[in-house]
Amino acid sequence: METKENIGSEEIEKEKSTSTLQSFNSSIVPANRLSLVQEYYFSRKLKEVAQLNAEGKDIISLAIGSPDMPPSEQTIEKLCEVAHQPDAHGYQPTMGTPELRQAMADFYQRWYGVELDAKCEVLPLIGSKEGILHVTLAFVNPGDKVLVPNPGYPTYTSLSKILGAQVVYYNLKEEDGWQPDFDQLEDIVDDQCRLLWTNYPNMPTGGRAQRKTYERLVEFAREHNIVVVNDNPYSFILSEEHLSILQIPGAKDCCIEFNSMSKSHNMPGWRVGLCATNATFTSWILKVQSNIESGTFRGIQLAAAEAYHNSDEWHREANITRYARRRKYAEQIMDVLGCTYDKQQVGMFLWGKIPAHIKNVEDLTERVLHEARVFITPGFIFGSNGERYIRISLCAKEEKIKEALERIKQSI
Repeated sequence: METKENIGSEEIEKEKSTSTLQSFNSSIVPANRLSLVQEYYFSRKLKEVAQLNAEGKDIISLAIGSPDMPPSEQTIEKLCEVAHQPDAHGYQPTMGTPELRQAMADFYQRWYGVELDAKCEVLPLIGSKEGILHVTLAFVNPGDKVLVPNPGYPTYTSLSKILGAQVVYYNLKEEDGWQPDFDQLEDIVDDQCRLLWTNYPNMPTGGRAQRKTYERLVEFAREHNIVVVNDNPYSFILSEEHLSILQIPGAKDCCIEFNSMSKSHNMPGWRVGLCATNATFTSWILKVQSNIESGTFRGIQLAAAEAYHNSDEWHREANITRYARRRKYAEQIMDVLGCTYDKQQVGMFLWGKIPAHIKNVEDLTERVLHEARVFITPGFIFGSNGERYIRISLCAKEEKIKEALERIKQSI
């Protein structure tokens, strides 16, 4: 007979979970805001994938945009160096160390030609999700409206709803190169609109950043007294052109830009990003941020500052050459599945339209998951304009993407 000592930890956790459910006080209910959102798609689906792997299915994941290569060597060395310093482990300023803020300003000057005052126009973030939270709290009152792209990053919608904002969608369409429809924006904007979320290079579609789009967004912001927030973590991935909305004259007065080290510097788990805008907006966002967060570990901040000085050669290999090799196999997967796609798209995903004879995108993605044992993303999670699309991540080794291709060829 099994005893408590020799049954597995998984079984013990199941016992604990069952016991907890039985003793739960059912008269306690969650906040009303939880009814407005669901658990994040990948949070739910990865549980299923984990279960399939536990059953020996060996799923290849081409779903998540988490770079699988390490940061530069000097970045890691700086982290280790600082971690050994006995005085480096105390609380740090919420607005970041001077070294990190200066490195962020230097990075924008070097790659985008944008001048930022490191003292008051750049603010470190622990990621774009947190930035979305802080900016929404700083600019949007409950009941105000925010303009969100469809398709777009789901967090623009979910956090807005949690914070009591009204979400108003604007269309991005393939025939427009996934650029905003400004005629539609003029029709839907009103005095209650406080923020417009935009994201170029675009995720999930791979639509390229265009200077003319940025110019029109700045003009739109000025005309309607609205703040445009451009989420810009993909400008280095498969792209030789580095564009920022802050390159447009006057943009700093009405626009905010997020940037992230997760994609461009292979540092997703480090949680380092930035918010760049004018000094007044920065002070408002910091007021929120300082009441929610404490400063990131000094070692991470100084290592991130080091990473911002990676060489041109490092960026070319990490962000262009490697992903270009992987992209060739992802394109072959799209071809095998009968999907159409724009070969000019950029970023670390490949976005493709499913064949007309397939009724529902999940009919395809679930078949690929359970028959070919490859996890790819259905486009509906990004909005109704993504319902006929799939997304393939390039964040897997070439041999894994090639193996996924062979599995799909044999199974589908």
